[in-house]
Amino acid sequence: MGVRDHSKRAWKFFWEDDSVWSWIANIIVAFLVIRFIVYPVLGLVLGTSFPIVAVISESMEHGTHNDIICGQKFVEFPESFDSYWQVCGQWYESNGITKEEFKKFPFRDGFRKGDVIILWRANKDNIDPGDVLIFQGSQIQPIIHRVVKVWEEEGSYYYQTKGDHNKQSLSGSLGEEKISEDRIFGKGMIKIPYLGWAKILFVDAVRPLGIVIER
Repeated sequence: MGVRDHSKRAWKFFWEDDSVWSWIANIIVAFLVIRFIVYPVLGLVLGTSFPIVAVISESMEHGTHNDIICGQKFVEFPESFDSYWQVCGQWYESNGITKEEFKKFPFRDGFRKGDVIILWRANKDNIDPGDVLIFQGSQIQPIIHRVVKVWEEEGSYYYQTKGDHNKQSLSGSLGEEKISEDRIFGKGMIKIPYLGWAKILFVDAVRPLGIVIER
């Protein structure tokens, strides 16, 4: 059997066969194409090694999670910007960010677990308070939080962030109270709702098997 015949059989298997094995093969090929071709090309275009990330926590949501938002517990919480600010705004105001300033921030209503964020390169020339940064914390998965402070120290720039849903900034050696530029992967530019649930559900499915999905 020649190369042409093998090619015809492969084409039929991938595009015409309705078997489970064909379905699995298509998923594997799609994953490899995205992982090793699409993803690197996007990284070059967007100037970041993390061109696309899935949100895997509730730390940027403007509604309650387990009946809690910004450290306060509610039985009922009407989701709106004004409701959010009434509960969480005091922290921002005490750190020099007014309600009117926050309204002009990118993603002013936050985003949810399962959303996908498309990134752009980030550096001292294009990071401002209110931007959403993706940076390395103490865990394997990067953190996606909002910039609340930018300052220069001995010729280097540092950033403080905070999750919109959280009571305060995360502390610690790899927290978010003093983020150096070498820990930053990029800043959020576009939100695509719900698309990240495919990754989240896949990771949750393989975790009981002892398989760890790294970034």
